[in-house]
Amino acid sequence: METTEIRLFKESSQSFIYHVEERDFGIYHHHPEYELVLIKKGSGVRIIGDSIDEFENGDLVFLGSYLPHVWRCDSRFYKADGTFTGKGYVIQFLENFVGNSFFQLPENRGLAAFFSHASRGCRFFGHTKTKLIEKIVAMRAMNPTERFYALFSIFNILATTEEYAFVCSPAFHESNKMVDSGPLRDVVEFLLKNFKSDIKLKDVLEIANMSNTQFFLSFKKMYRMPFKSYLLKLRIGCACRLLADSNRNISQIAYESGFENLSNFNRHFKAIKGCTPTTYRKKLEPKALVS
Repeated sequence: METTEIRLFKESSQSFIYHVEERDFGIYHHHPEYELVLIKKGSGVRIIGDSIDEFENGDLVFLGSYLPHVWRCDSRFYKADGTFTGKGYVIQFLENFVGNSFFQLPENRGLAAFFSHASRGCRFFGHTKTKLIEKIVAMRAMNPTERFYALFSIFNILATTEEYAFVCSPAFHESNKMVDSGPLRDVVEFLLKNFKSDIKLKDVLEIANMSNTQFFLSFKKMYRMPFKSYLLKLRIGCACRLLADSNRNISQIAYESGFENLSNFNRHFKAIKGCTPTTYRKKLEPKALVS
């Protein structure tokens, strides 16, 4: 799908954007700002990067810079005359909106670590989701100064929470702004370059310079999933890109994504994406995105 760059208007007297969206938010787009999106009224299909999921009222997602996305609402959110009846709350800011050294501050390590995952999108749940929604909605009645400090209270939540799940596959985690460098970062770089090939565990352990047990525990702690799941999702993410941006047949895509046979590819794809590769491709067709 083609991606359009859409920018919200920002007052010259304000450092970030707080916006209540009551127009149709069904255009596939991206932008340089980080974005926190709350769907207050709406349901339908959400596409972020290589992820296609259904959403309902209360959907709350954090998006990284230039991560393509769209929320396509069901037809019941459009009146007979085409008027849109959904509502969303949007907070947007550039990475350097409070200065280039903000994320280098020692007190900001937790927030910087969270932002390093934003290129995959983060969907919130649990108590964190409840607290964030309360703050986002309350900001509407605040003046600019109050909103500014309310945003920092949101940052405090993001810096400490573990109640979120990644939206996209690791293929969308190619940011060069990761906080932690070192052996695990080297392993991920190796995977990004070689995931289409047969990955040998001994090669990975050699790069990490860790024992088997130490590596698996460290990897799961940092990337919030087992190593094998990460590699599998990396390959599925590649397949999703090929399904969206090429006319290759399913068999070609399977092999080009690192799978040895088609049946294995189809099984893993459906387990992760909830549908077959063919159905996934159909969902990306323009006619499938019209509400």
